[in-house]
Amino acid sequence: MFTGIVEELGVVEGIEDQGDAVRLTLRAPHVVTDAKVGDSIAVNGCCLTVAEREPETFTADVMRETLDKTSLGALEPGATVNLERAVTPSTRLGGHIVQGHVDGTGRIVERTTSEHWEVIEVSLPADLSRYLVPKGSITVDGISLTVVDVHDGVSTGSTTGTGSSFTVSLIPETLARTTLGTKASGDPVNLEVDVVAKYVERLIRNEDEDT
Repeated sequence: MFTGIVEELGVVEGIEDQGDAVRLTLRAPHVVTDAKVGDSIAVNGCCLTVAEREPETFTADVMRETLDKTSLGALEPGATVNLERAVTPSTRLGGHIVQGHVDGTGRIVERTTSEHWEVIEVSLPADLSRYLVPKGSITVDGISLTVVDVHDGVSTGSTTGTGSSFTVSLIPETLARTTLGTKASGDPVNLEVDVVAKYVERLIRNEDEDT
């Protein structure tokens, strides 16, 4: 489990193609300080298992299923990624409960800059929009963010076309310490909705079926 508070911007050092999987090597001197083989580290919001560890790098195996359903398949050597170690019983829960299980991918639609913050609009699969509410939580590339608005079925940004989207406001700290500071319109992002919303939906559905 994670909190969505990014600890470090890592750098992709190597990608070894294994046909139905890749071995991803990341330079991450901070998060590997206490990492062990078998530990979990979130990479752009995807929970990966440490397979090898060096003093400043770690390697993880990424299966085809993950490559197909997340943005990790688009990574190239030199790319930066958001990193977070799994929480411990003494960790501050500064964000929200994040599993590291990506529900789908979206794309940056539009960036609107103001003096002290920036608003980013992100598209998302239509079947995920029902889990979002204004002032609720969403994980974007492993970053715990607060939803400003949800737009069902119509994008409000400059990109033409239809689809669901949402907006988030980013403070300078988030822009400086995460990959969202450099993402451009059209760039893909991994999305994980609040797991509590999915449990509530499941419980309500079961109650309706029982009545």
